[in-house]
Amino acid sequence: MVASYLEGAGIPCPVVFDPSAVAGDAPVVIAGTRTRTVAVQEALAELETFVNAFAQAGCTRFAYKACASFDSTSEGNIGPAADFLAERTGVRPVLMAAGFPLFNITVHQGYLFYRGRLVSESIKRLDPLTPMSDPDLVRFLSLQTKERIGLVNHSVLRKGAAAVAKAVDELSAQGNGHIFFDASDDDDIATAASFAATRNCAVAASDPFLISYARHFVADKVAGRAAPRHAGGPAAVLAGTVGPVILEQLETFRTEFPVLSLDLLDPRSEEAVVADAVQWAEPLVGRKPFAISTATDATGVERAQSAFGPLGAARRAERLLGGIARGLRERGIRRFVVAGGETSGSVVSALEVRAVRAFPEGALGTGFCVTEEADPISFYLKPGKLGGDDILLRALEFMNC
Repeated sequence: MVASYLEGAGIPCPVVFDPSAVAGDAPVVIAGTRTRTVAVQEALAELETFVNAFAQAGCTRFAYKACASFDSTSEGNIGPAADFLAERTGVRPVLMAAGFPLFNITVHQGYLFYRGRLVSESIKRLDPLTPMSDPDLVRFLSLQTKERIGLVNHSVLRKGAAAVAKAVDELSAQGNGHIFFDASDDDDIATAASFAATRNCAVAASDPFLISYARHFVADKVAGRAAPRHAGGPAAVLAGTVGPVILEQLETFRTEFPVLSLDLLDPRSEEAVVADAVQWAEPLVGRKPFAISTATDATGVERAQSAFGPLGAARRAERLLGGIARGLRERGIRRFVVAGGETSGSVVSALEVRAVRAFPEGALGTGFCVTEEADPISFYLKPGKLGGDDILLRALEFMNC
C-alpha cells in the first residue's frame, strides 16, 4: 500500500522480496518481508539481512511497517523490530504510530478503534493468529519490548510541531525508549510524521504515517517514467484467509467462475493435495478464471487449529497454496489474485519473485503490482478482510482478464 501511494505521487518505490535485489537507484525502497507471525528470532534475522542490504545500498533511514491495527501477539513482532532498529541505529527513541483514519482505523489516547469500535470488540479479536484483545496499544506493545513506551496524545498533536517536540523530549528524558503517537485523524498523522522527519530516529508505523514520512525526503516527482502494465495471460484466484468476508467474496465469485475449496484436514500428503488441485485447474487455464481456496468458517478454523495448532494450520494452508501457485505458473497462469496477507507472502515466495513494481492507487485501492522481467507476472495482493463481495471479480476486470 505504501508503494502504491508513493508511485501515484510520482515517487519510484520498488518492492523487493530478495535482499540481493536491493539497489540504491530509488529514493524509497520497501522490503516485502514475512515477519508478522514468524518466531521473533526468525523475524529479526530477516530484518537484519534486509537492513544490511539497505545500508550497503546507501539507505540512511529505516522504518518497520506494521498493519494499521498493529496485529501482533504479546511476544511480537513490532516491539522486537523496534528494539532491533534502536540497537542498529544507536538512536532512541523509536517513533511508533498505528491506525489508518481513511479506513476508520484510529488511535485515541493510545486506544485502538477498528471501524468505530474498540479493536477488542471488533472482528480483529477473532483473528486466528493475532487476536487483538487489548485496545490499549501502549500497554499491549509494552509486553513485546524491554523499553518503556511514552504516549504523545491527540491533544498534544493538535498544538503543533513545537508542542510535539517538547513532549517527545520530555518523555525521552523520563526513560522512554519508544514514543507512540495517537492517530485520531489525518492531521495527527501529518503532524507526527512531519516531526519524525526532523529527527534521525527509526520508525515503526502503519501505512499512512510512512507515506507522509517518506514524502518529506523526496522533493520532486520523477518525470517521464512509463506507467506499469499488467502481464498478459490467464488468471487465477488463490484465497488462504479465513472469516466471513472472504467466504462472501468467494460465493459471489462462484456465480461466474468455478471455485475449488480445499480441506486442511485432508489426510493425503500436501504434495498429493497440490497435485490434485493443479490437475483440477489445468483444463480451465486459458479458458476461464477460477479460484482455489483454503478459506473456511469458524467451525472449520476451530477443527484445523485443533488438529495442527493455530500457526500450524496457517502454515499448512500457505504451503498448499504456494505449491499450487508454482504448478499454475508452470501451466501458464500469469495473473494472480491472492487474498490474505500471509497467503500473499507464501505465493510470492513460492514463485521466487525478487521484486515488483506497484501500481498507483486506483478504483480498488492498492495491492496491484507486476514483476518487471522478460516473462512478467501480475498480482493483486489483497488483505483478507478488505473489499466488497465482488472484489475478486472486479480485480480480474482491472487486470483486463
